Amino acid sequence: MTEELDLVDPDRQEFTFDCLRAVQPIGDIFIASMPFNVIRKIAFFDVRRVLKEERDVERYLGIQRPLDLRRVADLEKYVNYYDASFPTAIIIAIEEPYASYDAGARRLTLSNVPRGGTAPDIAISNLARVIDGQHRIAGLFKFMGENFDVPVSIFVGADLADQAHIFSTVNLEQTKVNRSLVYDLYALSTSRSPQKTCHNIVVTLDQDPDSPFYHRIKRLGVTTIEGRFEPISQAGFVEMLMRYISPDPKEDRDLILKGRSLRMAEGDEIWRYPFRNLFVKENDIKIAEAIFDYFDVIRRRWPLAWANTRREGPILNRTNGFRALMRTYGNLYIDQAVPGGSINRGFLEKHFRTIDIEDDQFTIDRFPPGTSGESRMFRLFTGELTLKEIDRDLGI
Repeated sequence: MTEELDLVDPDRQEFTFDCLRAVQPIGDIFIASMPFNVIRKIAFFDVRRVLKEERDVERYLGIQRPLDLRRVADLEKYVNYYDASFPTAIIIAIEEPYASYDAGARRLTLSNVPRGGTAPDIAISNLARVIDGQHRIAGLFKFMGENFDVPVSIFVGADLADQAHIFSTVNLEQTKVNRSLVYDLYALSTSRSPQKTCHNIVVTLDQDPDSPFYHRIKRLGVTTIEGRFEPISQAGFVEMLMRYISPDPKEDRDLILKGRSLRMAEGDEIWRYPFRNLFVKENDIKIAEAIFDYFDVIRRRWPLAWANTRREGPILNRTNGFRALMRTYGNLYIDQAVPGGSINRGFLEKHFRTIDIEDDQFTIDRFPPGTSGESRMFRLFTGELTLKEIDRDLGI
């Protein structure tokens, strides 16, 4: 790979783009729309190299962010979705001799031949150093369409210190979008999707006065009204519910947008995705009713713990309890051995009566926040552990 990086193209190659120059304190930024096959070509080896080693910018900062292969695989699929989009700019740096800007025509030319030179002295595939956007570029190598232009911000002649500053600003100081807000925006979509269905169900459960979750869900990920008890985030609820609807929600959404039919769950999938076939049949109400009934049984089995809103109260109705109970749903669905999505209410009531724990025993000592507390509660609800065994192990 190192030898390939040092190769020089035998022929002149250059690319010219309509371009705007933005003057900022750090220096000029050239903003262009670049075809996918061009950004792949001029940044190719830089992207491939960081699979195994850090980039110069990262070495300068003393950090290491090699390509996340899982993220790349996700983006390789995403770029071929019906509504794929990279609206934010990829940021690259070009050495000053290889870039020429025509201010009158507002055109930027990038070449493997330096200004004043007569022959290439750099590989076109090593022309651009990627400051931000390496995963997006890697994903574009699997794009199978004809057109995919990406916005690109180009720094010309920026030294390594400036590039490191840009890198740290983009990656360390910008605030990420709240996941709950992302799911809430699915409500604006005119087409069906697992994300929108789950969002709608969560909103319904939060707004129905008879629901076990009435005003219990943090919409947009933050408390809706100051002082209200909202222990479960919208994103957390959506993601736990969606795992029972689809093995690949993004793929399902893309197929729907393309007007294709979704595949029904068959064989073992029927048990792994209890709500899959209800969703495919557009019977979202049945999914909502199943979740409502399930947690209503919980509410009635441990009414004091479920109703308690004290800061230091029982944690059954908080994130750990919710996640453990949602995981338990899948186990009980299999135990019932009757496909269809919902679990018979009588079956649920009988099962939870066998769980020997009282309302005031759902304490943080027994079920601390995090995966250990969630796992312990899940094993309690599925009958793998008893309260006596938990207390014995904890020395209570």
